[in-house]
Amino acid sequence: MHGIVTGASRGLGLVLTRALSTRGWQLAVDARAAEALAHAVAGLAGVLAIAGDVADSEHRRGLVAAAGEPIDLLVNNASTLGPSPLPLLADYRLEELRRVYETNVFAPLALVKLALPHLSKNARIVNVTSDAAVEAYEAWGGYGSSKAALAQISAVLAVEHPGLRVYAVDPGDMRTQMQQDAFPDEDISDRPLPEESIPGLLALIEGELPSGLYRARDLVATAA
Repeated sequence: MHGIVTGASRGLGLVLTRALSTRGWQLAVDARAAEALAHAVAGLAGVLAIAGDVADSEHRRGLVAAAGEPIDLLVNNASTLGPSPLPLLADYRLEELRRVYETNVFAPLALVKLALPHLSKNARIVNVTSDAAVEAYEAWGGYGSSKAALAQISAVLAVEHPGLRVYAVDPGDMRTQMQQDAFPDEDISDRPLPEESIPGLLALIEGELPSGLYRARDLVATAA
């Protein structure tokens, strides 16, 4: 089984990469920081680290070429929070918002477009979204609206490619660097670790659930 996982140097992407590696997946994974990525995935069987920015078209082509064929899984996990502390929409600099959309919306769609001719018959596309895509939280307008766009892109892709399973999945609050960046003055040690969201993601990747929008921890609760 061949797959791609973006944003794999830390947090949810790294934990998912570890879980898939133990299940025998052959993975091409990326992150912007080459040294951090190499260190994070060192020793993981079947994992090829390709450092680069998912918003860069040449890097995306390299990921698809390195994944092997057919591609059975594409996980669009890489994303950017935007400015920290999070600004109100009225104070959001449009050039900053444009960068958020380049990484969180355009790059995942571009990667899907590149991968489509190489996907296996029953491939899974997993786009990591957020509850900020559906709930209106103060100062989350930039990130949240980009994730809402990604969720809608996922829904339309599922309709246009009914042979594939296309998931938008909210992993829930997690104790990650992105969460700390969102709340720079808060203690986030009470947030669940990313590991708690992995069973739900695996239920999508390995199961037969229809395309749609899911919350990872709901899937864990259902399975239990």
